[in-house]
Amino acid sequence: MTNSKRIGYAVVGLGHIAQHAVLPAFKNSKKSRLVALVSGSRTKARRLARQFGAAHAHTYDEYDACLANPQVQAVFIAGMNGAHAPQTVRAAAAGKHVLCEKPMATSVEECQSMIEACRRHGVRLMIAYRKYFEPASVALKTMVMKGKLGRLRMMHSSFTFNLEAGKSWHFSHELAGGGSLVDVGIYCVNTARWLASELPVEAAGYAWTLDPQRFPEVDESMAFQLRFASGLVAQASSSFAAAKSSFLHVHGEAGWATLVPAYSYTEDRRLIGQTGERWFDRRFPVMDEFALELDALADCIRRNRDPEPNGLEGARDVAIMQAIYDSAREGRPVTIPALA
Repeated sequence: MTNSKRIGYAVVGLGHIAQHAVLPAFKNSKKSRLVALVSGSRTKARRLARQFGAAHAHTYDEYDACLANPQVQAVFIAGMNGAHAPQTVRAAAAGKHVLCEKPMATSVEECQSMIEACRRHGVRLMIAYRKYFEPASVALKTMVMKGKLGRLRMMHSSFTFNLEAGKSWHFSHELAGGGSLVDVGIYCVNTARWLASELPVEAAGYAWTLDPQRFPEVDESMAFQLRFASGLVAQASSSFAAAKSSFLHVHGEAGWATLVPAYSYTEDRRLIGQTGERWFDRRFPVMDEFALELDALADCIRRNRDPEPNGLEGARDVAIMQAIYDSAREGRPVTIPALA
């Protein structure tokens, strides 16, 4: 596909995920192209624009000028969580489609404002859940949908990494909206309900920290349980203070499956398990998962259809995480409000 037919993106927020994953993905994209960058630092924006071939570099103060560029058809919002909602609303008002990093926002109310703005201005809103496109996870989802594991009974999942002390916005509740739960625990939340094709009805959470000086505002670690109406129970944990690791273990009446690592995008994946007497062991090499999601939104824009996962899916995860936080604070299970 020629450059003129590809969807032109601006990437807003040039932190770790943008520099190491999003910007390099345009090289492997088939339906998207990088047009502009937006950062709090003009020097950084210009440096990365030269490195990755973006024609335009802006500061946040020049965001409106970026949005006025007709070559920018969509924005990838990759900055701090607290900025997702206002940046999305402004992009929608300018007629730009939005691919927003997770968590979608820091509150359900912000999520709803994003959904409404995109609906009102007729643009697409997609949340950047790589699991919907990543081959190992899709293989597990297909197995579940075909009934290979039977009726699902239990899930166990975890995602941890050691967040270095410093000035990162991840340590600020105002900027991040939470700690390990919203940053990495959200993978466990979204993947569990995506695999189950069902929304949880109740949440229970327990937060703890062994280093309160390092984590005075946000949760260092969180353990939580999600209960589904079907009887499925998902248990998961997240942490900012443990070695980088992730796994997903699914138990069904007819079999089980484990995906490891479940959520990292820099390592080969292994899907192992057993159905009846038959064992399976599949390996999936590292691939560019970010190019897949860039092109997924680009395809939806070209075909004029709603993306999956859309804004409602992002809002549902924020509602679930809020219920987990409420439970951890109140010391009791909390009913999860239904969003439609």
